[in-house]
This record gives sequence, C-alpha cells and structure tokens, in this order.
Amino acid sequence: MGRRSRRRSGDDIPAATSDYTDVQGNVLTLRDRLSSGTVERVRELGSTPAATADDRWQRREELLFERLAVSWTIAGLPLEGQAELLGRYRMADPDTRRWVRETVEGHLERNQPEVLA
Repeated sequence: MGRRSRRRSGDDIPAATSDYTDVQGNVLTLRDRLSSGTVERVRELGSTPAATADDRWQRREELLFERLAVSWTIAGLPLEGQAELLGRYRMADPDTRRWVRETVEGHLERNQPEVLA
C-alpha cells in the first residue's frame, strides 16, 4: 500500500464541536479543542514584537476565531469556508464582534482553559 493511500487513525472522526446561538438566532459552531501547535502559536503572539499591543490583541482574536470556527449560520445562510468565516467576522458590526469574542473566550474557559493562561 502506497504512502498516499494509507489513512491515519482518526482521519474519519470529526472534531467535537459546540453550537452557540445569539439573540437573533444566528448559530456559531466552534471546535471544542485547539491543536497543540495552535496553542503554541497563540502563546507566541503575546511575545511577538508588533506595531502595537492592539495589533497583537487583534491578531490573537482573529487567530482564535479562525482556528475554532467551523461554521456560522447567519439569517439562515450557513458559512463554512475559513476565508468566508474570517471575512464575515472582519465585516461584523461591533456588537457582533463583541458577542463572538465573548463566546470564544467562554468556550475556551470551559473546554481548554490553558489557552487563556
């Protein structure tokens, strides 16, 4: 059996997810766990010299959203591609961004608190 045709154990098992619904009925689906590589990358962002602390904070928020978001159903329209999810997050109004940020933080507190440490 060639290398490319071999399947790794666990490839068919989808990652566990959690759904969060906002007051308008939109549903954000987040992965329950980040990979160890992503956790390390999040930690490195805090020590990376950037233009400002706000730049580092913004990049951290986008990285967490990008890595955790699986889908986001807004007004009945499901968004599932990483590019469209991140694009929609960037275009969101301040209240929506705050809800997403608080949802992601709460999600990590429950599922993977070491990321926030």
